[in-house]
Amino acid sequence: MQSSIEFIEPTRAKLSISVDASELNQAKQLALNKLASSVSVPGYRAGKAPLSAVEKRLDPNLLSQEALEQALSESYALALVKHQLRPVSSPEVVVKSFVPYESLSFETTSEVIGKIKLGKYQGLKIEPDKSILEIKAADVDNVLKNLQKQLAKRTSVKRAAKVGDEVVIDFVGRYADNNDLIEGASGTDYPLELGSESFIPGFETKLIGVKAGEDRDIELVFPKDYQAAFLRNKKALFKVSVKTINELSLPKLDDQFAKLVGSFSTLQDLKADIKRELSANRNSELSKQFQNQLLEMIVDSTSVDLPKSLVDDESAKLERELRDNAAYRGLTWNEYLTSQGLSEEEYKKQLASQSIKSVKAGLVIGEIAAQLKIKTDPEEVESRIATLKQQYASDPLMQAELDKKENRSDLQSRILVEKTIQRLVELNS
Repeated sequence: MQSSIEFIEPTRAKLSISVDASELNQAKQLALNKLASSVSVPGYRAGKAPLSAVEKRLDPNLLSQEALEQALSESYALALVKHQLRPVSSPEVVVKSFVPYESLSFETTSEVIGKIKLGKYQGLKIEPDKSILEIKAADVDNVLKNLQKQLAKRTSVKRAAKVGDEVVIDFVGRYADNNDLIEGASGTDYPLELGSESFIPGFETKLIGVKAGEDRDIELVFPKDYQAAFLRNKKALFKVSVKTINELSLPKLDDQFAKLVGSFSTLQDLKADIKRELSANRNSELSKQFQNQLLEMIVDSTSVDLPKSLVDDESAKLERELRDNAAYRGLTWNEYLTSQGLSEEEYKKQLASQSIKSVKAGLVIGEIAAQLKIKTDPEEVESRIATLKQQYASDPLMQAELDKKENRSDLQSRILVEKTIQRLVELNS
């Protein structure tokens, strides 16, 4: 077999391939083996007749066509290896000439992954913010306060609400200028502690002095730095119905309180456990931060021409996930975009950028895994599946999903990514 390559575009390659008689006769033997089981030869069981006898009973055109397909497939695969191509789509095939079992020449055109020029991925200098690892007394105290509130005794009272009380409310938020509902600004039987500062600034203050059964209109302006960009500086009107006012009696922070929370003998034991939990969470957060910074640095320093179809597929997948999530939350697509403060054009730009980064990161990880000879053993996949099956032992649908071949393949890819990132961390720590 002879082959040559021409790049029509950085991610579109044309292969010119010629196959000689000896290779075509090998393809003929493969075709005969494949067709033998469907041919009846007197005196022989199906699939047991000599290939010479099978050939005599076959339509020559059928055999020739099957041999051609075998030759095309085999020689194309060999050419991909020779020229180190990674196609992302089925090739367009044009047969230039074919003399059965004598000669074959054809061309293929396919979209391929461009050459990857990896940036430096060892010995990188990354300084994550280790200050987050410091656990202060106030951090532990905040957790204790939240536990106190969870275990607080609630007593319904008839008096006016004051700071520290819990008011149970129904509320509906609308834009003040057009009376349209504000997405995510309504609630039913919502317990709100006055003074907790968990709501929009000014909301809780205007509920001080209310009584159970009272309705109140609250008008305010969302802060200019509000987390939902589309609500910043927007004037809103909340209609609030106060259903109950509860006086909170917080339990005393002592050894008895520790026993209520869990299997702790003393308050000091509980505090030590809280500190350990906070420390573990922050170490995990720091590790994730380091991994993200490391991968971003490597990806930014790597050059690769990305096939359009890969980016388009990633965009379609991401958008499908976003639309499913919006539908799950009961939002139309336009409502979702509004909640994110995005126009359709801004969203498309954001999606394109995210898709390119995602595809590039995947290719970079794959290339590094190949260079470092990182592989995933079948035993690793089976072990992970066994663990997941234990976690979802009571979910027959999840059990069935885990047995699907495509999901096992996805899991294998995920394990390879995890191992590669862990190796990168080791090389840069």
